[in-house]
Amino acid sequence: MQVRWIPGESIFANSYVIGNILVDAGVMPMAVAPYKEAIDTIVLTHCHYDHIAHVKEIAHMCKAKIAIHKADARGLVEDLHSLSMNFGARSPGIAPDITLAEGDTIGDFQVIHTPGHTPGCICLYSEKDRVLISGDTVFADGYFGRYDFPGGSRTELARSLDRLAALEVEGLYAGHGEPTEQGGSRCIAAAVGLMKSGYG
Repeated sequence: MQVRWIPGESIFANSYVIGNILVDAGVMPMAVAPYKEAIDTIVLTHCHYDHIAHVKEIAHMCKAKIAIHKADARGLVEDLHSLSMNFGARSPGIAPDITLAEGDTIGDFQVIHTPGHTPGCICLYSEKDRVLISGDTVFADGYFGRYDFPGGSRTELARSLDRLAALEVEGLYAGHGEPTEQGGSRCIAAAVGLMKSGYG
């Protein structure tokens, strides 16, 4: 499985292109333009503005459908849930075409609902390729996402990390930072240990 990493600029999130899927849309549309003919679905790992800032323009450019977990769909229109005001901006004001739930499949990926950072956070997992696209649930440096925003929960995030720790993961592609193509399970285990230590 080829995962193309589009690095996020400044505080904006990474995007990834896997076949016909774009994951997250905080990057500038011009960064996605080389892949616009291939992309037909945009999957948002959660509703925070740094992941959704340009979803409206990118969806129009690619003629793509927008998918997000049903618990985070309101963040596409409600500033409180997207945190867009923290960025001096407004939510995109767009409705999703697809609302996702635990166990759904998108391409070669299974949707895993991993609340904690937001109520509707998801990860995408390919068991065959041992690839996890983790949004802001867990990062390749062994840290986990914040849970002090509206809708966040340390208890739910800890439970989500435990679920991810049970998976076989080599490639870990997170919402921020550099991804890793090897040893993803070790990164997740480090995050679980950090959580259990009381950090944060």
